[in-house]
Amino acid sequence: MYAVEVRDHIMIAHSFQGELFGPAQRLHGATFVVDVAFFRDSLTPENVVVDIGRAHDALKAVLGPLNYRNLDEVPEFAGQQTTTEFLSRHIFDRMAQACRAGDLGPGSDGIVKIRVQLHESHVARAWFEGPVARA
Repeated sequence: MYAVEVRDHIMIAHSFQGELFGPAQRLHGATFVVDVAFFRDSLTPENVVVDIGRAHDALKAVLGPLNYRNLDEVPEFAGQQTTTEFLSRHIFDRMAQACRAGDLGPGSDGIVKIRVQLHESHVARAWFEGPVARA
C-alpha cells in the first residue's frame, strides 16, 4: 500500500464537561499538529498517490474554520466534547468528502483509506482512520 502524508496545524480553545477531564473542564488552549495520510493500492499513471499540493490545500480549507476559534462557541459542536479523538474524526469526514468530490485532483478516486492524526503534544496524539466510502 502506498501513502502520502501532509501536515498543518491549528490553534484552538475549548473546555470539557465532567469530572473525567479534571482541570481541562476550564477553558484552555491547544495547538494541534495535524497529519493526514492518503493510502492507495497502486500509483496513478503519474506515479503519485495524490497531488500533494491539492491535498495540502484541502487540509488548509478543512482546518480554516477551526483555527483560532473557541470550539465551545462553534454551533456545529454544540453539546459535544471536542476531544482530540472527536476532532480527528471531524477532520477525517471533511477530508474524505474532499477526496470524494475530486478536490484532490485527478487520481483521487483511487484513494482507499485516510488517516488523520492530531498531535496534542510531543508525548500524546490521537487519530481516526477509515475507508473513503464512495457512493
